[in-house]
Amino acid sequence: MNKPAGPGKSGSKAAQGAQQTTRPAPSREDIVAFIAREREAQGEQMSSGRSPAKISKREIARAFDIRGDDRIALKRLLKELEAEGAIERRRKGLHKAGLLPATVLADFFSRDRDGDFLAAPVDWDAAQGPQPKIIVGIPRRQRPGAPAPGVGDRALLRVEPLPDAKPGEPAYSGRVVKLLERARSQILGIFRERPGGGGRVLPVDKKNANRGELDVHPGQEGDAREGDLVAVEILRTGRLGLPSARVRERLGAFDSEKAVSLIAIHTHKIPNVFRPETIAEADRARPATMDGREDWRQIPLVTIDPADAKDHDDAVHAEADPDPNNRGGFILRVAIADVAAYVRPGSPLDRDALERGNSVYFPDRVVPMLPERISNDLCSLRPHEDRPALAVRMVVAADGHKLTHSFHRVMMRSAAKLAYGQAQAAIDGAADETTAPLVAGVLAPLYEAYAALKRARDARGPLDLDLPERKIILNEEGGVHSVVIPARLDAHRLIEEFMILANVAAAETLEAKHQALIYRAHDEPSVEKLNNLAEFLSSIGIKLAKGQVIRAEQFNGILAQVKDTDNEHLVNEIVLRTQAQAEYVVENYGHFGLNLHRYAHFTSPIRRYADLIVHRALISALRLGPDGLPPNARDELTEVAAKISAAERRAMAAERETIERLIAAHLADKVGATFEGRISGATRAGLFIRLSDTGADGFIPASMLGDDYFRHDERLHALIGSRTGKMHRLGDIVTVKLVEAAPLAGALRFELLSAGGPRAPRTALKQAGKGEKAQRHNRSSR
Repeated sequence: MNKPAGPGKSGSKAAQGAQQTTRPAPSREDIVAFIAREREAQGEQMSSGRSPAKISKREIARAFDIRGDDRIALKRLLKELEAEGAIERRRKGLHKAGLLPATVLADFFSRDRDGDFLAAPVDWDAAQGPQPKIIVGIPRRQRPGAPAPGVGDRALLRVEPLPDAKPGEPAYSGRVVKLLERARSQILGIFRERPGGGGRVLPVDKKNANRGELDVHPGQEGDAREGDLVAVEILRTGRLGLPSARVRERLGAFDSEKAVSLIAIHTHKIPNVFRPETIAEADRARPATMDGREDWRQIPLVTIDPADAKDHDDAVHAEADPDPNNRGGFILRVAIADVAAYVRPGSPLDRDALERGNSVYFPDRVVPMLPERISNDLCSLRPHEDRPALAVRMVVAADGHKLTHSFHRVMMRSAAKLAYGQAQAAIDGAADETTAPLVAGVLAPLYEAYAALKRARDARGPLDLDLPERKIILNEEGGVHSVVIPARLDAHRLIEEFMILANVAAAETLEAKHQALIYRAHDEPSVEKLNNLAEFLSSIGIKLAKGQVIRAEQFNGILAQVKDTDNEHLVNEIVLRTQAQAEYVVENYGHFGLNLHRYAHFTSPIRRYADLIVHRALISALRLGPDGLPPNARDELTEVAAKISAAERRAMAAERETIERLIAAHLADKVGATFEGRISGATRAGLFIRLSDTGADGFIPASMLGDDYFRHDERLHALIGSRTGKMHRLGDIVTVKLVEAAPLAGALRFELLSAGGPRAPRTALKQAGKGEKAQRHNRSSR
């Protein structure tokens, strides 16, 4: 690390010591400038394949030669700078506030007047402020055949801050390291035929819904028919008339709700058709042999999954440890499908899997990461069939903490395929034909081992939010039959704890072997979010000191205080919103939510590419075969981590939007009906409502809340009426009437029927009154 300019190194040690004792403490400006300078230097580290060093209090103290009690003053100063927003803490390191990393995944969204591209980072937390713009010039000399980027494309960029950037202008300059994804200039919509030929297209994705309808001239409709979901390109836009478009692709008949997921698939550009060479490679694959494998076929491993699961990639086993030195302890085994045996680096199967990043799950279909020949056949741990696996054997103590572990490449044979409810019923005394023979020798030891792991979990104190997940049950036509909240069973928790322990073991082994890997990381909440949480909690009588270093167990203490009270749902929701988003990284900074220092995804290589990378890393590090990571993998893992993190967010958005469209279609014939729900969001524009029975989300504009001026109070997560004092707050139970349902957009609009919640505090009412006076002044000055 380059130290800032300071006393020279020449002279005697005594003289140097004298210099050190009289050296002035760094100013606030010195520290901010040092952090910014070091972050810029890290760009060179990343380009040479080295992991950048983190910048923490230790590095700053070393650079400015701060020792002893002076470190306490430095810690206090860093907290002040963080609270002021001058610096921020990300990935356990300090950054100048709002500063992008040296390498960033970005989307090209426009061009400026000079023809240079404007890009924005894909991963940006709105709490950090407005999304920064990056100006990217196209090099005059390009490699022959290298594709030039276009608007809508995604690329890996090297960025540098622009020193004199003004508000609203690009804050960074960027250079394309690699073009990752080419955009297709197309809009999705529903085709409506016109007598005599041609027709109109109604855009379905929300980004293009404001365009209105598109006109398709006769001869430009391709093979589209009435009601089809189509992809069109814009041919002409003018001041008069509808924009004209041409149908580029017929994506499917939109004659039933079964096609709703097609909209999300194509809107988010989720690859859903395997290349022919990928299918051919999968079809050629043959079952793995015993070569280089241990024989675990006599161990009664079992799979425990959802009842409707199509593939089974993890199996578990537990037994009491016979070692007298580990009285009450257990030997646990977790066997994971050996996907690496079939999907080799750089192969067509591998390229398609990386492009997809993960499987995407919709209520009516699954877009798998791997073809069915691999995921549902060769790598599915079917009962009573030989299957290759990468397995970990772990020894745990009676209190649940792990003593030792080892990894093995094995051949296994599952003793049974169980559903969560089936396993739980068996252990609760209601065994069926499948589980009855397994209760004593297989299931009972698993649950006893889980009890030990639960003790270790409780001692560790991971974040424990109570936010039940809803599941949509479809009818035969593909519409919504019902929305249920599946019971949360010990069987679910058992599998979770076994998988978490296996994931930790994988990360520990790879770190010990100095093997490159991709971590699953989760940052601690930002200071700004914690301060907002503290202000909100103070409004309901709960204290959370600002500026403190917080741990997951402190959140659990807050949640325990509101358990079984009127504020329980509200506080759970706000604590969730305080959290950062988990991601895949090469530079580890721990997992805040699980309260773990190192964590890697190892247990689902059928549906997550990150897990396949970890499997390959283990194979290389432990010399378990020739199909591990290639020698140059370390240089590429940063890019892979960025791509699969983006793919995960893409999948989450697509799954959420599909559910919104399905429920909007389900409620379309219930306009005028009344429902009970909760306020799930409060903004200047209005209130977001989540219905209690279906989990459907809708909106009430602020203008429809009554004859009052409503001000958004960010601290209270509420809209407050300046004259009436009515407060509509996040978490409040409300009664609403459905006034509009738009299935294609997945949008619902409600009217509020119930009165507001409790009267706002006096200080909040004063602020609301000031807001109304300002609004009146603005109107009169127009």
